[in-house]
Amino acid sequence: MLVSCAFNYDAHAGDLQKLGTLPILKAKMNPDLHMAEELRRDKNANLFMVIGEPDVTVAEDGDDLTVTVHGLDVFKPQTGELRAGGTKDIAAWFIDTDYDEQCFFVRHAYFLGDNDPYKQLKTALKAEIDEEAWQTLYSAVSRPFPRPESGRIAVKVIDHFGDEVMKVISV
Repeated sequence: MLVSCAFNYDAHAGDLQKLGTLPILKAKMNPDLHMAEELRRDKNANLFMVIGEPDVTVAEDGDDLTVTVHGLDVFKPQTGELRAGGTKDIAAWFIDTDYDEQCFFVRHAYFLGDNDPYKQLKTALKAEIDEEAWQTLYSAVSRPFPRPESGRIAVKVIDHFGDEVMKVISV
């Protein structure tokens, strides 16, 4: 396996998933590494964190598609452990249902995570939120959407540290 580490990837980087029979894993490094010297050194600091592409599946139902997000891989530098993270590691995820390879346009937004995000959102907004509407957004499975004219969708996942990764999928 070849592991490629970068601060960010171009959308076309998703096109190259193998080099011959060698699988390529793209990992995103935490942007804080740019400021490593300026930031306080702490054994619990999260300066070096690597997360892999989101683990997603696309289901087809006629002309409609749905996306399910399963999680993302996380490298924990404190322990040297690489673990497959589940949806509890995801704060939010978004879908561009007709990705043009130029810019990501949020057409679907969903929220996940532990610690009662509904209550946290109500507190942050200092407002009441329709719980029924919230339930449509608190999901690892998207609402159905039509097959895109571009033939591509993009899924962006943000973890609880604010790190984001994107995966472009041809459909």
